[in-house]
Amino acid sequence: MSFQFGLDQLLADEQRLAQLRTLSVGLVAHPASVTSVLQPSADALLAAGVNLVRLFGPQHGMRGDKQDNMIESEDYVDPLHEIPVLSLYGQYRRPTPEMLSGLDVILFDLQDIGCRIYTYITTLRYFMEACAQDSIEMWILDRPNPAGRPIDGLLLESGQESFVGVDSLPCRHGLTTGELAQWFNTRLVMPADITVITMTEYVINENPGYGWPSHRQPWINPSPNASSLNMARCFPGTVLIEGTNLSEGRGTTTPLELMGAPDFPTADILQLLAEKAPQLSQGIILRPCNFEPAFQKHSSMICSGIQFHTQLPSYRHQDFQPYALIATLLKLLRNLRPDYELWRYHDYEYETERIPIDVINGGPWLRHWIDDPDRDLPELYQAIEMARQSWSSTRQDYLLY
Repeated sequence: MSFQFGLDQLLADEQRLAQLRTLSVGLVAHPASVTSVLQPSADALLAAGVNLVRLFGPQHGMRGDKQDNMIESEDYVDPLHEIPVLSLYGQYRRPTPEMLSGLDVILFDLQDIGCRIYTYITTLRYFMEACAQDSIEMWILDRPNPAGRPIDGLLLESGQESFVGVDSLPCRHGLTTGELAQWFNTRLVMPADITVITMTEYVINENPGYGWPSHRQPWINPSPNASSLNMARCFPGTVLIEGTNLSEGRGTTTPLELMGAPDFPTADILQLLAEKAPQLSQGIILRPCNFEPAFQKHSSMICSGIQFHTQLPSYRHQDFQPYALIATLLKLLRNLRPDYELWRYHDYEYETERIPIDVINGGPWLRHWIDDPDRDLPELYQAIEMARQSWSSTRQDYLLY
């Protein structure tokens, strides 16, 4: 049998399909929710006779049309199937009892990218909580984690939960959506009635995808700026740049695959990295570049920066630490230019009391470490290693592949 998504497995299971034909079913999906032959999940389920009566769209919308953070989607009626599509990134971010009224089963079929700071797993957790409260079954149709198994970053600090940090996960957690759902369920006061429909022939450490079945399935953007496998690999680090005045490449054709600014000292930073932490650039290519964002930070200005390349034969997936790399680059910038206006101050993912970098990182530890000239690079690497060891032990019981 060739590789199949959880959705494919469901569509091949006549017993489960027969059950879904007699129940009222809701589906959580987006543009990357497709079968292995690229048929949208809603189309495929309806063609199989599933009694699909309600659709739910996460951040960026069911159609993936919303470009940026805090750009909300409205409810509408699907023009093809004439089924209501309810937004989970508009007036509400948690499913309400009214949204779930009359439903027997929720099918959750979102393609994630393996990073805590990506709202689809928060939507998963919110659905699990709501379904448990209303005694609704939830079936998670599992999909690959394109970031693979490696762990990187710090654990979310206690009390620092947000829409981009729903629980005490490291930044790059190394679980599929189905595996994560099983762990989430142990964290709920009232566990949900969940079923994980697994993939077949999924080898999570397989070359060349190392998490994504790149020789079997094309990449489809799960959100507008998740435009490549390279982005998914870099994102657990490059997402930190959203909390700074540096550009993370939004407004270019390679968002979240580079960093820079008009006054970014690219050559000096790369030299310092080679001297202070050469291990972080092994197995990838850090290429000096120039770019001009068409919108967002430094719009219409030529930026000097660094582009991160992982899709090459020499790529070493197990060694690449995107969080450690970007955190180190920010620390080197602060040491080189102590007065650099690094941090942004604005509302981020509906958080008004905390600055963006603290929301993204899951607490102020990283910002305090970067800003303190007396704290050194080994302190960061030791903290990441402690988080890695702790999480590696915690997640072991939930691995399905």
